[in-house]
Amino acid sequence: MATFAKSTYNASFYSASRPNYPKKLFKHIFDHHRRHPDAKWERAVDLGCGTGQATRHLSYALFHEIIGLDPSANMIKTANRDFFPGVNATSVSSITHTQFEFRRGSAEDLKSAGIEDKSVDMVIAAQACHWFDWNKVWPEMDRVLRVGGTAAFWVYSEFRLPWYPSLTPMITAFAQGKGKDHDPVNSLGSYFERPGRTILENHLLDVPSCESVLGESTTLIEDRVYFAGNYHPQTLPQTHTLPIIMRKRMTWRDLLGYFRTWSSLHKYHEVYPEDKTRKPDIRFLEEDVAAVGPLRPGDVDVTGGDIAVRFWKNLRCGVRDEAMSLDVKVGVNDLVLVEWPVALILVNKM
Repeated sequence: MATFAKSTYNASFYSASRPNYPKKLFKHIFDHHRRHPDAKWERAVDLGCGTGQATRHLSYALFHEIIGLDPSANMIKTANRDFFPGVNATSVSSITHTQFEFRRGSAEDLKSAGIEDKSVDMVIAAQACHWFDWNKVWPEMDRVLRVGGTAAFWVYSEFRLPWYPSLTPMITAFAQGKGKDHDPVNSLGSYFERPGRTILENHLLDVPSCESVLGESTTLIEDRVYFAGNYHPQTLPQTHTLPIIMRKRMTWRDLLGYFRTWSSLHKYHEVYPEDKTRKPDIRFLEEDVAAVGPLRPGDVDVTGGDIAVRFWKNLRCGVRDEAMSLDVKVGVNDLVLVEWPVALILVNKM
């Protein structure tokens, strides 16, 4: 998580290029909350809110007050800019009529962020809880949640191209550094921060239960759900596994933009800065340049030959070769379906 907090990490690009969370996920969470007879909809807190992608969804449940917390000043600055356009980031705290507020803070010490005892109806954490110290977070949930309150923590794990399952080993070798095709020079697996990334890859199965931390007398009741379909039948409990709900049709250019948000790529280029200036990968290069035209601020650059471009073009070649008889197009503006398994931990305060 330290990578995202660095001033050199591009939070704006992160905000623009990460996949959005599906409405079905929030419906599942809100329905779960609604089933408790003491459920209220007054205050919600988003832990590790980043630029506020998940925070915004809390307004659809009509929470009166929504607080986003993140340890990164850069992420909070970007969230304030996106939610309050035209307002100086340093003066956002003076706005009193807004439903949203963003503060620096950590999940392990909510008191320092001004979150009082028994003051919160819902706590969420999207793509952040794999970094948590659960020996501190579970007691904080017990402290801040009102009776009837809900905590919902989720991550999405390794992406897949469902129409091209034969490419999954290539994705795993690149992103996790595993498998017989693993090449350390062309893999980002070693550059993700551990153990957080490992916990994410393992769908939060390594996260201790609230009962194991707080004891059998805890008033927190826990459930776990895996929106993973048939991707991981050997590791996930089938009684808690539901169909995939997080999918997106992306252009190939947008998929490259998603790769560029990976913290491991940022770290890889700190170790190997020369990789950023490698000679362009000539595969598809001429047609790519013709298709995108002149670069504008914020555009994804499809030229170059760094590790992200090389992997991106490997995938495109793989799709083209696998689907040759179907005349599938893999140009920068052509679409590809991407899916992510989602692991969700739900907790109610009884």
